[in-house]
This record gives sequence, C-alpha cells and structure tokens, in this order.
Amino acid sequence: MSPRPTAITLHRASRVLEVAFDDGVAYRLPAEYLRVESPSAEVQGHAPEQKVLVAGKRAVGIDAVEPVGHYAVALRFSDGHSTGLYTWAYLHQLGREQSARWAAYEAALARAGLDRG
Repeated sequence: MSPRPTAITLHRASRVLEVAFDDGVAYRLPAEYLRVESPSAEVQGHAPEQKVLVAGKRAVGIDAVEPVGHYAVALRFSDGHSTGLYTWAYLHQLGREQSARWAAYEAALARAGLDRG
C-alpha cells in the first residue's frame, strides 16, 4: 500500500511544500521542482519521450493546495499552471527521487542552453 500523507504544509515565503508521510519520512519539495515535474499532460506529454523541459521557473510559487478526494492534491502555481494531480504516490516518489531528478533537470537545461530564470 502506498504511503499516505500525515501533514501537508505550504511554506509560502520559502516556496516549499512540506509533506510528511505515514511511513515516517517527510520531504521539503520546492515549488520550482514541483512545477517542472508536474504530472500534467502539458509537461509529461502522453509518453515519456514527449516530456517537455520547463525552464524559467526559479521564482514560481504555489498559490493554493487543493485536496482531490483522498488520493491527491491539485496545486495552483503563481505562473497560472494548475493542471495535473499530485497523487500521494507521486509526491512520495518526487521526494525519494528529488536529488537524481533535479540533477537530470539541471543537466537537461544546460544541454538545451536554457536556465532556471
């Protein structure tokens, strides 16, 4: 069974979403990271090779965290992006894989000649 959140705290000033899970782990997920890893079709496409490299989101914040049933949250970002549901399993995965995903993201930006802006 997937870990379930025990607490979700939005830290607006630092632009971090803190999520604690019932397996004892807690993750501090920056808004920029959540935005560039959005589960939306706009970012992920409909197949892995269709994933879009999102640049220029260093200053993005989260305006709202909205519960969706008992399985996910919808995030409304300050840049207007609000599609894609962050399931508990996906948030847990993003936390576990944060270092590797972030390194891959920064490398992809460098290869594309883009920056975090």
